[in-house]
Amino acid sequence: MEKPKGKYRWKVLSLLFMATVINYMDRSVIGFLGPTLKNHVFHWTDLDYANIQIAFKIGYAVGLLLMGAFIDKYGTKIGYTVAIVIWTLFGMSHALVNKSVGWIGFALARLGLGFGEAGNFPAAIKTVAEWFPKKERAYATGLFNAGSNVGAILAPLFISLLVADDGSHWQYAFLMTSVLSAVWVILWFKTYQHPAKHPKLSESELNYITEEEQLAQDGEEKTSWAKVTKWKATWIFAFAKTTDAIWLFYLFWGGFFLNKNFGLELTGLALPIIVIYLLADVGSILGGWFSSFLIQKGVATHRARKTALLLAAVLILPVVWAPQTQNAWVAVLLIALAAGGHQAWSANLFSLVPDIFPKKSTASVVGIGGMVGYLTAAVSDYALGNSLTHSGGSAYTYAFALAGCWYFIVFLVLHFGLGKMERI
Repeated sequence: MEKPKGKYRWKVLSLLFMATVINYMDRSVIGFLGPTLKNHVFHWTDLDYANIQIAFKIGYAVGLLLMGAFIDKYGTKIGYTVAIVIWTLFGMSHALVNKSVGWIGFALARLGLGFGEAGNFPAAIKTVAEWFPKKERAYATGLFNAGSNVGAILAPLFISLLVADDGSHWQYAFLMTSVLSAVWVILWFKTYQHPAKHPKLSESELNYITEEEQLAQDGEEKTSWAKVTKWKATWIFAFAKTTDAIWLFYLFWGGFFLNKNFGLELTGLALPIIVIYLLADVGSILGGWFSSFLIQKGVATHRARKTALLLAAVLILPVVWAPQTQNAWVAVLLIALAAGGHQAWSANLFSLVPDIFPKKSTASVVGIGGMVGYLTAAVSDYALGNSLTHSGGSAYTYAFALAGCWYFIVFLVLHFGLGKMERI
C-alpha cells in the first residue's frame, strides 16, 4: 500500500515518547540517588533498600492488572491521564519523607508511584495498536520505548545539578517532573482521539493505518478480563515478561553494584549511567526497526519477531562477566550492551501483543504480563537483598549470570509455545 498523505500518527507517538520519558525520570531517581541516600542520609541496609523496591514492584504489579483493564474499558485518553496524575502525585510525595519514618515512608511512596506508573505501557501499546499498521508497530514501539532510556539519562543530569554529594537537597530530585506532567496532560487532551473519530486524520492515513482491518468496529468492542486469561498466548507472553525483572535489576541495582564494586557515587555514577541508557536507546530503536524492516521485505511476521528476539538474547549474554572484571568501564559497557539488548527484546515482545491479540484486549494482556514481570522482580529483590546482607557482593555474580542466560530459556518457550503466532 502507498504511503499515506499525513503523518498525524507520529504526532501521537511523540506524546507516548514524552510520557515515557517522564515516567522513567520519576522511577529512576532512586536508582541513581539511592547509594547517596543509603550512605549519607537514611543509612539503609541492603535489605531496607530491597524492601523499598519490593513495595514499588508490588504497587506496579497490582497497577498493571487494574490499569490494563481500566484502560481497555475507558480508553487511552482517560486511562493515560489518570495514570500520569497518580504517579506524579506519589512521585512528589517522596520529598515529604523524613528520617523518623525511615525506609517505610519511602516504601509507601514507591507503592503509590508504582501503581500509577503501571498505566504507561498498557496505554502506550494500546495506542500504537490503534494508530499504526502491523509493519510499523515494532518500530513505533521501539521509538516510544526509547523514552524510558532518555528519562533514565535525564534523571542523573538533573539530579547532579540539584543534589549535593552528601545528599543535601535530595528532595528536589523527586519534584523535578511535576511541571512536565501538567504540560503533557494538556497536550494529550488537545491531541488525542481514537483514529476512527479524529477530525485531523486524513482518510488516506486512516486507510493506511487500518489496511485490511476494520479498526472502527474493533476499537468499540470489549473483551472481559476473564476471557483474556483463558488464552494460552496470554500466559506465554506473561512468562516472557519475567525478563522485566532483569531490566529492573539494571535500573535499580546497577548503581549499587557500581558503588559496591568500584566505589562510584553520585557525580561518579552520572556518566556510566548515561552511557548505559544511551546504548539502551540505540537497542530500543534498532531492535524495533529491525523486525519492521524484515516484515517490509516480505519476511513472515513471526519469523521477523523471533529473529529479532534471538539476536537480542545473544547481545545480552556477555553481561555474565560484569562482576568478574576489575575495570569499572568494562563492567559499564557490558551492562550497557545488555541494556541495549533488553530494549531491543522489549520492543519486539510488546509488538507481539497487537500481532496476536485483538486491539480491544491489548492493554489487559500487557497489564497481566507486566504484573507477572514485576512480581518476579519483587521476589528477585527480596532474594538479592538477603543475599547481599548475608554474603556480600558475591551475590551479584549469580544475579548477572542469571540475567545473561534467562532470555534464551524464555525464547525457547516463545518459539515452541506461540508457533507462527496466529492472530486470536
